[in-house]
Amino acid sequence: MCGHGIIAVTKVVLTCGMIMMQEPNTTLKIDSPAGIITAFAEVKNSLVKSVRFQNVPSFVLSMDNTITIDGVGEIHFDIAYGGAFYAFVSARECGVTLLSESYRELIEKGIRIKKAIMNSHGIQHPIESDLSFLYGVIFIDESENPGVHSRNVCVFADGEVDRSPTGTGVSARLALHHAKDELKPGESIVIESIVGSSFKCSIKNLTSFEQYPAIIPEIEGTAYVTGKHTFLLDPDDPFKHGFFLR
Repeated sequence: MCGHGIIAVTKVVLTCGMIMMQEPNTTLKIDSPAGIITAFAEVKNSLVKSVRFQNVPSFVLSMDNTITIDGVGEIHFDIAYGGAFYAFVSARECGVTLLSESYRELIEKGIRIKKAIMNSHGIQHPIESDLSFLYGVIFIDESENPGVHSRNVCVFADGEVDRSPTGTGVSARLALHHAKDELKPGESIVIESIVGSSFKCSIKNLTSFEQYPAIIPEIEGTAYVTGKHTFLLDPDDPFKHGFFLR
């Protein structure tokens, strides 16, 4: 499950004619590892202007946890799920800024925080064992831009930095905001990324997911088709499946 991936694939299949678009809105059902996602494309003059999607039920696993990490210090964190599990921390408490020039420090501290939490806190998805792991750490801070609620920077997987606000991450954040009585159904906030791209985020409905109170988040953003690509596999090419150096 990938939030900006949902927005992108919706734009692609409609723009490229794989699925016929209808004005003013076209609805798609997309199957993901986390469950069925409903995407809505706003269409005007045969162009997809924006895409919003309703994510899987998102919920809080735990709040107000504390951990001490070498090189970071004592920090507070919450864990929530929005298609994947994330730990949410304050950027200021961790001594980092959410600017593009700080990406290396964000990666280093994000990896340390993730490993420390994984080693000290069990994470269990109520149904899918394959989803029972901490996918990333999300640093949160204020935004300097008017009309923007806050800025997110997600360090995920083995030290990748998301260039979007993270669709699954902001979904989990909405569950946290609701649990803390900071956001109600029907209310929306704008969350931006490390490069200034943004998602409009709202709570569509309240629900439950197994033993957890949950929400249905709705996330809206944009995507752009950058090209059509053809990949050729030469059977004699020893690197036809690619390689990865890190």
